[in-house]
Amino acid sequence: MKRAVIIGGGISGLSAAYYLTREVARSEVDIEVTLIEKGKRFGGCIVTEKVDGFIIEGGPDCFLSEKPWAIQLCEDLGLGDRLLCTNEENRKVFILSRGRLHELPEGFMLMIPTSFTSFLKSSLISLPGKLRMAMDLFLPRKRSGEEESLAQFVRRRLGNEALEKIAEPLVAGIHAGTPETMSISSTFPRFIQLEEEYRSLILGMLARKRMAREFAQRRSGTKRTMFMTLLDGMMELTDALEARLDKRSLLSNKRVTRINRLRDTDFPHNLTYEIHMESGEALMADCVIMATPVYVSAELLQDMDGTLSEVLLSIPSVSTATVSLAYRGAEIHHPLDGFGFVVPRAEKRKIMASTWTSVKFSHRSPPDSILLRGFVGGAQNEDLLEMDDEVIIDMVRKELIDIMGITADPILTRIYRWDKSMPQYRLGHAERLSNLEERLLRYPGIYLTGCAYRGIGISDCIHDGKLTAESALKFLRSLEKEYKKGEGTSSPIKAKPYGKLR
Repeated sequence: MKRAVIIGGGISGLSAAYYLTREVARSEVDIEVTLIEKGKRFGGCIVTEKVDGFIIEGGPDCFLSEKPWAIQLCEDLGLGDRLLCTNEENRKVFILSRGRLHELPEGFMLMIPTSFTSFLKSSLISLPGKLRMAMDLFLPRKRSGEEESLAQFVRRRLGNEALEKIAEPLVAGIHAGTPETMSISSTFPRFIQLEEEYRSLILGMLARKRMAREFAQRRSGTKRTMFMTLLDGMMELTDALEARLDKRSLLSNKRVTRINRLRDTDFPHNLTYEIHMESGEALMADCVIMATPVYVSAELLQDMDGTLSEVLLSIPSVSTATVSLAYRGAEIHHPLDGFGFVVPRAEKRKIMASTWTSVKFSHRSPPDSILLRGFVGGAQNEDLLEMDDEVIIDMVRKELIDIMGITADPILTRIYRWDKSMPQYRLGHAERLSNLEERLLRYPGIYLTGCAYRGIGISDCIHDGKLTAESALKFLRSLEKEYKKGEGTSSPIKAKPYGKLR
């Protein structure tokens, strides 16, 4: 029997375990799958708390519907009827500029305008700024293949005002990063594809919008909004994944401390791996899928390969926190006519954004109450997380007083800290991935998955976990075939990582 061990029980590790277990059962191969998690619970940064009628998300509160993998997984798990759309009657997003909230014009697709009437009427962008953004309709494609940062790309296509007031708070805020260091090709390759295919970002997004509308009309009446979640919160997904796995294969409260490689005594060209835990236990594995943060993976692989560890550490991560505040509805005088607001760096505020949770999604608070959430930290303000919980909560309250005029005392507060949980796809990220893949060829059976490599969203992590599971199964089958033949391989099996920078 072959054994696959997955380290890390967040959404990536759970997805890899689910898909690997499913395919093992379908193909009737003799492979044992074990999932190890250092904490008491599985789910990682997906955590939902229910208290006094509130549904509070500590980490991600939704996923993008245009990336189909999360919805597909929910349907596979029997959660299709639990999917929840946003409240579209309140789908406005606001941007803080010069101390007050301005509505992001209707029709904006991230940073690209697709409705000219609302764009022209907007108070957010000055007339010169609007004219500069409109120049995108006439600018040529980029001719050189040199990698650009998000800041360079947006300035070149849409101008500096679009960068500072729209792209930086909306787009960079997703990664909690700095536009000057973010790789546009690794964070938002869609924008590069639009320029290559349509020359103009605006023309390209209009074409994509038409195609999306036509697709929606052909679809079988199932309503989907850009952001989707589950009725009882995102933990419905991770709980369902955990429930599908054999309880005997789940090891919680088990912290892995290092990984060693061993040669198979019968087949010396094949590697096996010894996984050591803090408790003193050790597991043998033919295949190891590491679904841990990059700095954890680097630590675990340090003894085995210091160079591989260094490459992993070259992908930096930043810390963030979410602060949820609940209020009595009668004490809130702000209209709350949108999903929330984002904050450009130029405003020099201490929060990155605020989601008006009970407006964005139904069933998130009792009828007479309001639930809001603030975001703190990231590349710009990571030092704020050195403060105590009470100080951070008070800081977010004061920000909401200044920005929204909310002076009422909250009836409930929650803070969730996420230490080094947000990887940064900085310039050169693709080259770092290439270096990782090349180094991993020395260790057949070792795989890396998670938000640090090919996408940070929930759907990206699910997709990456699935593809990693498929590669791991292919590798394990090749080992099984060699053993059944009764002979070792003549050279180490070069099972390439699946993700050769698609």
